[in-house]
This record gives sequence, structure tokens and C-alpha cells, in this order.
Amino acid sequence: MRYNLVEMYVDDEILAKAIDVLKSKRYIKGPENKAFEEEFAGYIGTKHAITTSSGTTALWLIYDALGIGKGDEIIAPSHTFIATVTPAMHLGAVPVFADIDEETYTIDPEDVRKKITPRTKAIVAVHLYGHPADVKPLKEIAEEHNIYLIEDCAQSHGALYHSQKVGTFGDAAAFSFFPSKVMCVAGDGGMVVTDNDELAERVRMLRDQGRKEKYKHELLGYNFRMSELHAGIGRIQLKHLEEWLNRRNEIAKIYNEMLERVVTVPTIKPWAKHSWYVYTIRTEKRDKLREHLRERGIATGLYYPIPVHMQPAVRRIVTPRHLPITEKIVEEILSIPMHPLLKDEDAYEIGQNVIDFFR
Repeated sequence: MRYNLVEMYVDDEILAKAIDVLKSKRYIKGPENKAFEEEFAGYIGTKHAITTSSGTTALWLIYDALGIGKGDEIIAPSHTFIATVTPAMHLGAVPVFADIDEETYTIDPEDVRKKITPRTKAIVAVHLYGHPADVKPLKEIAEEHNIYLIEDCAQSHGALYHSQKVGTFGDAAAFSFFPSKVMCVAGDGGMVVTDNDELAERVRMLRDQGRKEKYKHELLGYNFRMSELHAGIGRIQLKHLEEWLNRRNEIAKIYNEMLERVVTVPTIKPWAKHSWYVYTIRTEKRDKLREHLRERGIATGLYYPIPVHMQPAVRRIVTPRHLPITEKIVEEILSIPMHPLLKDEDAYEIGQNVIDFFR
């Protein structure tokens, strides 16, 4: 492909950091993880940040640390990556799927309210594609029913809701540093953030075999640690994050101006600052447009063509419910290249190829 959907930023500092960590012979539970946690907590604005082996395990640790388990229900959107709910399912909980707002593609608070039952233990707000979910009404619902609010920030590093960073509204939040994300660690990696001291301590213990001391295991834990190599790379990526967010916004503006007459372009609510993990358009001619772009060397992506409530692994456990907006938009969504290494002329060429298809 001439234009990839995403590309990871690698410079001499990242290469040097990798060599330094390898030479140090300290590969886990070392200074890079500690520094990354401190720096990320400072950036997000939470008391605690705890590195994990992936975004999936970050969510898993949150669910486990909050005591979510057999018989509990969590309310989540179906238009998300399956890992939003599968960790809770492994713990015995049952996902209840709410529909989404058709403009932002994030969970609809009004539908969430309809899905509350005596078994509801948590609401999961996914800040999808980099646009924040409408957190205020979700938080009000959670407080009214005395249940947890968890933020899935896997796609929203640096996004703002009413000028406040996502990840700071719920009881805890999970971030992912998978290679396609706004910032990444050259492999899998994740982070749990929270202001709750007790929850943070429990997450730290669970990710390291349930212990505080080397051979004293107080909890049944896991090996969900991040390597020193990934933490070191994450620290450097974090230094560039705001610069990259600005660049992604510039590319999005080019796309918006070019494409708003031919496709449905992303909506940005007045209270939101988008982090542009992906740039997702909608058209009923999605499949033909995708083939047109592929033939011209332009990569595209489908996030996500099969809703979670319709996934075979989930349907075997959860009876699917009709989610009209979710099921409609998954037939029309298409993501085109979005990353800070794109030049203006690249964005204009990609946009022009979309326009040419409709001509």
C-alpha cells in the first residue's frame, strides 16, 4: 500500500532506548515501568497509573479488582472491540449491550438507563475512535444506582470531555498501547489509571501474581506485567503525544473539508476534543469505495464490522438483543489512513481519491 492505515513513529531516541534496556539486563519490574507510570499519571491527571501487559489485561484487572464476577451484569456498547467485555465474561459476568449515539458512535446514556437491573454492577464507557462518550449522564446513572463507572480509553489518549482528560471520570480507566494506537510501545501494553488508593493497590497485586512480597501471595493473581522495553518506548512516545494529537487534528480538518459533501464525516460534539485514533466515514457504498481505494494503494479499515453482541463466542453465552443504530452503522463505516506521519499532500490525495469514486 502507498498509504497505510496507521504507522508507528520510531526515531533514534526510541532505538537508543531499546538498546539501553537490553544492555541493562533489567527486563521487568524496573525503573522504566516506574517512570512510565509516574509520567502517565501526571499527563492524565490521576493519582495512580499501573502498567499492564495489554489494554485487555488492564480491563481484566479493573473488573477483578472491583469484584465483578459470576452473576453480575456490566452494561457496555456492542460497537467496540470484543476485549471491552470478554475479560468480565471470563470472570463470570454477563454483558448487557446498549445501543449507541448515531453521531459519535459512543454508548447512549438513555439506552443505558433502560438496561439497568438489580444485577447491574458497572457501566463501561468506551471513548470510541477517539471521541469521548457523554460521561456526565453516565456518571449520574452510576451514582444513582450505586454502581461502578469504568472508562475504556483504549482509543482515546489525550481526548478531552469538557476540557478534562478522559480516564479521570470513572472509578478506573484502561488504556491500550497496541501498535495501531495514538501512542504505542512497539508491542502489546496497557495502563490502569485511578484515584482510588485501595483499588490501585489491588490492581498492582493482581497483575504480579497477587503479591506484595516475593513469595507471599495474598490474592489469586496473574502475570499481567509490562516489560521494561515496552515501558521505555512508551515514555518516549508520551513526550510526543500532544504534538501528534495536533497533527491528527490538522489531517482531520483536511478530510472534513474535502469529504463532507460526498460521505458522512465524523461529528465532534462541542464538549469534546477528539484524539482521532481513526478517521471513520460512512457511506452506503462502503464496500465498493473500499475496493476503489485498495486498487489505488490506499489502505482502509473496518472498526468494527461485526458487533460484539453478534459475535459467535458471545452469542453462545448471551442472547442477542436488537440494537438498531449499531446494526445499521456497521454496514456503512470505513476508516481511511490517519496518523501523524501523513503529509498534507498525502491527505489531499487520499481525500481526492474518495471524491473521484463518487464522480
